[in-house]
Amino acid sequence: MKKLILTLFIPLLFISCGDDFTNLGPLTERNVNNFYKNETDFQLAIRGAFDGLQSRETFGVNFVLFMEMRADNGANGGGATGLAASLEQLDTFTDLPSGEEISATYNAVYNIIAGTNNIIARIDDASFDNEAVRNQIKGEAYFIRSLLYYHMAVIFGNVPLQLEEVTSPDVEVNQVNATAIYDQIAIDLAQAETLLPETGRITKWAAASLLGRVHLANGNNSDAVAPLQRVVDSMQFDLVPDYSNLWGAANEGNIESIFEIEYITGNVGEGSSYTDNYTPLGFGGVGGGGAPQNVTEDIIGAYEAGDERFDATIDTTDRANPWVRKFISSPTVSSDGDNNWMELRYAEVLLNLAEALGESNEAYDLIDEVRDRANLGGIDRTPAGGTFAEKLLQERRVEFAFENKRWADLKRFGVAKSVMSAHLGIPEAQVTLLFPIPQGAIDVSPDNMTQNSEHQ
Repeated sequence: MKKLILTLFIPLLFISCGDDFTNLGPLTERNVNNFYKNETDFQLAIRGAFDGLQSRETFGVNFVLFMEMRADNGANGGGATGLAASLEQLDTFTDLPSGEEISATYNAVYNIIAGTNNIIARIDDASFDNEAVRNQIKGEAYFIRSLLYYHMAVIFGNVPLQLEEVTSPDVEVNQVNATAIYDQIAIDLAQAETLLPETGRITKWAAASLLGRVHLANGNNSDAVAPLQRVVDSMQFDLVPDYSNLWGAANEGNIESIFEIEYITGNVGEGSSYTDNYTPLGFGGVGGGGAPQNVTEDIIGAYEAGDERFDATIDTTDRANPWVRKFISSPTVSSDGDNNWMELRYAEVLLNLAEALGESNEAYDLIDEVRDRANLGGIDRTPAGGTFAEKLLQERRVEFAFENKRWADLKRFGVAKSVMSAHLGIPEAQVTLLFPIPQGAIDVSPDNMTQNSEHQ
């Protein structure tokens, strides 16, 4: 059977974003040929893709849950009934192919990817007054598609690789492994880097930074050095002197930021829900059911004495209910916050470059550059301090706590099973490295889609 769920690959849902944005509805096979004609159309199309990155199903909530709650930093804070039951499954490696959050994210991601495919397929034939704008939008489409495929490879592993515009439901599913996904991302990001400007909402430096991350995920550490070094050599970025000033509406677009997903408060449908996600029930007037992701004792104990990142990340005033303060702009704004999500920042480039270089004085110098900002001394460079990988993984944990990286790090360093077995007190065999493919995706194409072996 070749049939796909049509909504996965054809329409890009445009979400109304205020008076300057028209709700076009889905781009279906019937009206797609009447839309991608000029610069205005493509500005709307790429805006739809950016809106998709804001959504609950991606960076708004779920990607962070999948990367932090799945690991040893976060824990389900919503109980075990209703929606929280799905989160409990994520937290304890008992997730099912029918899980609500898994299916929602899978569908949402492919819906956004469909839109980027449409842009890439049609933009060269459209009318543009400014070729630089054409290149920028095309580069942004490549970047967004790459960013999403990276997360799909980390989360699900074996997923369909759809790169072309699809105008019919009768299309063969091309399910491939994570290595093939990463290889394609590297091709796309190399193209994006040539198209994107040096300044703007997505830049060539963002493409190079993400390319370095992807090469590491694919085990190609030596290939990661060059793009990461290009970012360093650009001299466009630096570490914000005070770690606590990395976040907040007043600090958006700071010297450390390489790529942010923007949120806007004011009840225009573009606010963030990070306060709702990370603060305790009833805190400061916030409504709702309390934080779906709690802070674990494990991450609280991971910080060295005197590490200034701790107080900027976790509030332990109420020791029984510690919470993540890093992303909170106002404790009274639950689901309409104005804090951007900083997906790529310079500290990651430095630590990724250290990882790519391997144990060396140059790599330790890069780690120390990050530690200096936290008011810590130089890292122990002797074997007594542990292996290089152990020291780097620890540094990444406290630098990027709750920033959508921990699960990917545990997998990449080859310690996910041992760490999570010890953390949860479960056998290593129960720790699954991949999430289950949603059953609905398999049901519509049983001849071409197979479930990940850990969930069969």
